[in-house]
Amino acid sequence: MSKFINFEIDDKWITSHRGKKNPVDPFKPNNYFIEKERTVSGTVGDISTIFLTNSECPFRCLMCDLWKNTTDKPVPEGAIPGQIDYALSRLPETEHLKLYNSGSFFDTRAITKKDYKKIASLVENFKTVIVESHPGFINKNTLWFRDLIKPKLQVAIGLETVHPEVLRKLNKKMSLVDFERSVRFLSSNGIFSRAFILLRPPFLSESEGVSWAKKSIHYAFRTGVTSCTVIPVRSGNGALDALAADNFFEQPDIKSLEEVIEYGIKLNKGLVFSDLWDIDNFSLCNKCLERRKERLLKMNLNQIIYPEIGCSCK
Repeated sequence: MSKFINFEIDDKWITSHRGKKNPVDPFKPNNYFIEKERTVSGTVGDISTIFLTNSECPFRCLMCDLWKNTTDKPVPEGAIPGQIDYALSRLPETEHLKLYNSGSFFDTRAITKKDYKKIASLVENFKTVIVESHPGFINKNTLWFRDLIKPKLQVAIGLETVHPEVLRKLNKKMSLVDFERSVRFLSSNGIFSRAFILLRPPFLSESEGVSWAKKSIHYAFRTGVTSCTVIPVRSGNGALDALAADNFFEQPDIKSLEEVIEYGIKLNKGLVFSDLWDIDNFSLCNKCLERRKERLLKMNLNQIIYPEIGCSCK
């Protein structure tokens, strides 16, 4: 599995393997819900999470499937504040808020700076606001938004992997230097940062995927992030399915996710979360799946390593 294709993966190759987008409304969020999460202060609280409808990210990352629910062009001015208002008016009050927009919050082609003040007024009652961004968009606009809002700002960045060749193949157009520079910029300006880390991206075997995810967590904390979210890479975006057909990609096992989360918690350098979205797809055993999901959820919330799940599927 740890061999590489002999051609360049670029925007054209990735988009050529895509299917159709889903129909979306530029004036309504794609999704919104409440989830529980452990905070940097050590408490477990409810977080309002809003997946904003927006244009596709300009970076065509190999593993991304968020493009499925995006518009073909940027949404008009006022649409993003309108979506936030729409979701918040239908959600119970919480102290923390996540705003994810299928790309970078600070990409002004996606969210115009003219909307910042209206967004700030909508989020003023929260303690924390979490957004995501590619390092290429973390700049003075980030500080301007920070100064406009009352809540503490946190920024999530996709580190993905510290494997140099795999990171390049992901077509993310980002280096480890870029990641580290962004984390230090945020930290020096009083902004906490988070890292997204992939479990078993293409071109890695199961054991390699686990090893490089662990290395990536260690690196992320060394650069100064306060939390890491480990995302098992899932098929279904077209490009990964094409690679899977040629034996360059295979989805990781849920037990590998457990191992990586255990490692991260043992480091005791910051919070370590497992992304449980579509988690059922990473297990072939119905006998232990629910117990493993519950174990991962409890480790997310309490940052404690719970006893391993025994099952004949081992």
